[in-house]
Amino acid sequence: MSEISLFQRDSTFGGKYIFLIVNRLQMLYFVLLMPQYLVHPYMVWAIIIVGIISNINLLLLAKWFASPYASKGYIGFVELFGERKVRLFSFIGMLFIFVKITVTTLGYTEIIHQFVLPSFQREWLLACLFAVGCYLAVKGMEKTIRFIFIAYLCSFWLIVLYIPFFLPPIASIHDLYPIIPIERDEGIWKGMLLIWASLSGPEYLICIGAWFSPRDKLLKPMAIGNALTIVEYLALFIASTLYFGQEYLRKSSYPVINMVRYLQLPIFERLDIMMICIHFFHYVFAIAMLILLFYGSLRIIAGKAKKPASRSGFIASFMVLFLCMLIVYHWFWKSGTQGHFWPVLQACFAAVSFLAVPVFMVAAVRIKGRA
Repeated sequence: MSEISLFQRDSTFGGKYIFLIVNRLQMLYFVLLMPQYLVHPYMVWAIIIVGIISNINLLLLAKWFASPYASKGYIGFVELFGERKVRLFSFIGMLFIFVKITVTTLGYTEIIHQFVLPSFQREWLLACLFAVGCYLAVKGMEKTIRFIFIAYLCSFWLIVLYIPFFLPPIASIHDLYPIIPIERDEGIWKGMLLIWASLSGPEYLICIGAWFSPRDKLLKPMAIGNALTIVEYLALFIASTLYFGQEYLRKSSYPVINMVRYLQLPIFERLDIMMICIHFFHYVFAIAMLILLFYGSLRIIAGKAKKPASRSGFIASFMVLFLCMLIVYHWFWKSGTQGHFWPVLQACFAAVSFLAVPVFMVAAVRIKGRA
């Protein structure tokens, strides 16, 4: 079949795109679950502390982008590691990408089915969401990156829906006590791990570093995007705590969405449906980028990275990915493990990748420079 220019680079992007991508990749599925697992009001300090620590990783990523290898794309990785090691790393990365795209897609499909279309078959919802992501991905990496503006403009303002939850009579200030832990809580480390995993996503930028201008200093936009994410995390967690209270918060599934169900406007009663539908653009962007990264990893493993991408190869990889996702859904997700195994697996993978990838890349550049 005909060739397609999925990874063609006609232009480079500046720091504003980095800012938008970092923020939106950090505001995916986990942020909808986070309040029910943090529960205790003093976890606001955990969000702040983990957010500050995450800037170290962003600093390391900025150093990687400043290296001469980042702007060369696949050629730069080969120069740094060698072709065999790049294939090995691509295989490992493909597993991480598969878990992330699986949890993200199935999780959002579950939300649509539960709150918007409960009588619709989930398989068709999954197929529709994945097909739209594939449609954007087939336009190429450059247009997918540009789509982040649409995804951001559609979703960033949704945080204003939670302002009423900070005001009386909805809010109860007593639900924010104790703001300082008065006894030892072993679950605090699990909460911090979830926050760290939720902040993951910027490490995937190393795969598309060739599309960013090497002249721009990328630490500042990444740090601003990360800071905005922390503010949104704090706003959502505090609003959830004020509304549900500590005891009921742990029993509520998707508290970030369930809160909005109780807000009504004269012309629009179900704001939660509007919010979920608007988030569609956000998730389509993330899914499209992950599909392209998955296909790129397959091409590297197959030794075809230097050859033009083919339409048949992309369709085949898309079908394989969708088939694997259906298998996960029918054999694992539907069996009741969606609240346990797969999100926990994704949290572990995300925490490891966000910690290890920036450190590993900067260390590799320094070792190469000394050789």
